[in-house]
Amino acid sequence: MRLSVKTYSQTEMIDVTTLVQQQVTEIGMESGLCLVFVPHTTAAVTINESADPAVARDILMVLNKIVPWKEAYRHMEGNSPAHLKTSIIGSSETIAVEKGRLVLGTWQGIFFCEFDGPRTRKLDIRLIRA
Repeated sequence: MRLSVKTYSQTEMIDVTTLVQQQVTEIGMESGLCLVFVPHTTAAVTINESADPAVARDILMVLNKIVPWKEAYRHMEGNSPAHLKTSIIGSSETIAVEKGRLVLGTWQGIFFCEFDGPRTRKLDIRLIRA
């Protein structure tokens, strides 16, 4: 499945847990693996705390300090920081599915990470039955 994700900021983390769970529910998968993949070089996916929105803001704050926008980058498009942040966070996550539910910790959520927005992006979900 390929889902569309609209972003509104240059850097942003969007909780997509509900969207991913909906896909598991719609196909009726009881047990297996869910692969979430972002097919972009300037966006990523991660699992982290979703209960407190300050966590996502803190992650973005630190990433922006580690990888500043103003630097002597050579990439002509001007979005080298987005490429670097994507490499740090990663392009995929694999989540177990048991009894029709994503196996996530109490506070965990799946986040689409935008590093070169705003844009309309793609999020690929592959479900593998066990």
